[in-house]
Amino acid sequence: MKPDNNTNKGVDYWTNRISELEMPALCSTVKSLEKLAKDDVSSLALLGRSVMHDNALTSRILRVANSAIYHKGSSQISTVSRAAIVLGFDVVRNICITAKLLSSLLESKNLSPAVYQRLIKLMAKAFQSAMIARMMLSHYDEDLQEEAFIASLLYHIGESAFWSIGGELTEVLDHKLSECETPIEEKALIRETLGTSFLQLTQSIARHWGLGELLTNAVNYPDDQRPEIRAIFLADKLCSILSQPILDKVELDKRISQAAIFTGLEESEFKTRMQRCANATHKLAEVYGARVLHQYLPDPKRIVDETELGAVPLEMPPYQANLSIQLAKLRELTAYAINKGDFNQIMQTVLEGILEGVGVDRCGVLLLSPSRKQLQPRVMLGKDAEEMKQQFIIDLSDKKGLFPQAMEHKEALWIDDPTSTKWREQCKELQIQHVSSQGFLLAPLLVDSKVIGFYYADRGPSERFFEEDDFQSFIHFSQLANVCFTVCLR
Repeated sequence: MKPDNNTNKGVDYWTNRISELEMPALCSTVKSLEKLAKDDVSSLALLGRSVMHDNALTSRILRVANSAIYHKGSSQISTVSRAAIVLGFDVVRNICITAKLLSSLLESKNLSPAVYQRLIKLMAKAFQSAMIARMMLSHYDEDLQEEAFIASLLYHIGESAFWSIGGELTEVLDHKLSECETPIEEKALIRETLGTSFLQLTQSIARHWGLGELLTNAVNYPDDQRPEIRAIFLADKLCSILSQPILDKVELDKRISQAAIFTGLEESEFKTRMQRCANATHKLAEVYGARVLHQYLPDPKRIVDETELGAVPLEMPPYQANLSIQLAKLRELTAYAINKGDFNQIMQTVLEGILEGVGVDRCGVLLLSPSRKQLQPRVMLGKDAEEMKQQFIIDLSDKKGLFPQAMEHKEALWIDDPTSTKWREQCKELQIQHVSSQGFLLAPLLVDSKVIGFYYADRGPSERFFEEDDFQSFIHFSQLANVCFTVCLR
């Protein structure tokens, strides 16, 4: 069924499809929390019961509630209802919505690499915007800060929800949008394809799900001068500018000036707070189990001169091998094998295990193209991940090359030096400038014994070498993930 070109019918079609077919769990959670918020007497007890059946959600809520960003006490919060008492119902409600939103979108099925990347970029921008909006309201009460955070996070929920659907329509629209030259062309194309705009879809979902008055007002009246709406608007504009490949310096300076005036800070101080906020966003994304957002978060280094940047350290030290993280991630994968986890969920977990547990600088999953003539990065994590994702495309035409040979033999490989006599001939098809001279690890992604891609990891940026234990841990992760992928795709 295709949406009607009539705007009202188009927006109704997509709202109903997203609410009832694509994201019913998120819709149900939001509506339940909204209902609980109106019941002051029983809300605390009912909040705990409403998420009790969802172990993954409960775990994320407690992890965030106990993080340094929210919990300043020394005692551990062990239940959702206790978190609501300590932090307040509204704070935990927003943590719950954020956790459910991130998991629902991150676990979206059947997305092409291009559509998945578009969705992740959109989510990363929204997450950073939410943190900046809250930072800009630091002199207002905490309830208003939390309201602004969730409204900013959901400011583009219509667009995010659409891309999460996947399928041929999203792929075609993504391709056509990449060819548009102006925002006006993009908006016209979206309206023609969907029968509505992303803005109208956000407005409709906000009403249908009961997402709150602040979000509705912020979307409908972006020029409103009330502080909470002004903070949401400016945070969104700043992150949109910083997310663009080519920085519009004039527009950026204009928005920074407006934000500085709004907060009553000098521009230099506001820039410094933006950098601190970016560091906090990285930490919070990790706590939410959304490390995949890191490489797409708007980069605050783009707003300051190098002389200013020295005050705030943004460079992360390389990951070291960590057996505790390895064990935790392997347990998560085992649960996915038993309970049939989602493809993207499995992929994120195995890559986080390799990155943080094995202790590599960057890693990723490369999938075969439909023609099986290329390998294309689906997800890359770690240092220079964005550059790797754009450029690390492997041509498979040379059957004697490393990847075709690895596909044939279906074995994990430790390439200790790609320029050595042992590996040089097989590595001819690789763009040597993108792989580490210290070596890299490779393992086939198998589904029912059929190769559909590869896991890749290296320590190039930190110029560290691998040891045998590292290789065996990498193999362990890849093999267990293959079991999970086989179960989830049956």
